[in-house]
Amino acid sequence: MSLLPDARQFAPATQRNQEPILAVLREVLPPTGTVLEISSGTGEHAVFFAPQLQPRQWLPSDPSPEARASIAAWQADRPTDNLHPPIALDVRDPIWPVEQESLPSSSLDLQRYPIAAIVNINMIHIAPWAACLGLMAGASRILPPGGILYLYGPFKQSGQHTAASNAAFDASLKQRHPEWGVRDLEEVMAIAQSQSLAWVKTYPMPANNLSVVFQKQ
Repeated sequence: MSLLPDARQFAPATQRNQEPILAVLREVLPPTGTVLEISSGTGEHAVFFAPQLQPRQWLPSDPSPEARASIAAWQADRPTDNLHPPIALDVRDPIWPVEQESLPSSSLDLQRYPIAAIVNINMIHIAPWAACLGLMAGASRILPPGGILYLYGPFKQSGQHTAASNAAFDASLKQRHPEWGVRDLEEVMAIAQSQSLAWVKTYPMPANNLSVVFQKQ
């Protein structure tokens, strides 16, 4: 009898950044409610963060079927009561699945556990600028007053790269896709402000990354 192939994917950066990110999330996340993870990727962050952040519920999402299969496979390998099956979500859509009366294909009761925070790790530079705009618009629609939007990744500051490695990474991203690239932090903050998301704090992180925290007004 042949075994089915393991759908789990692996991202080396996840192992390096999960503990520093967890430390910031412990500090900034609301104490209860649902954390919606946008662009969950492999699912390694979801299975690591969810058990550490109980009683919060953790809802992963990704537009990619392959990524959702990986998330589900990680979840099957490391089940946790507060980690829910991944949902298909593209931030560029004008209405997200979590805005519907009932969440498709999920046992999560968003009436009982309303979304209190959105976590987005390493997405806006590996996506068109429209994804950042969609993320901010969706966060503004969904988060309650006081709700948290957490971003992690490399950023330019005052239009300049903060490290040579980030400049090289930016060049490689643009070679892969002309609409990708390391974003300017001030531009991201301006878009957030236009969506009633106030900047709270920026945390320096390993490997020249930043954690940037916004709060819904």
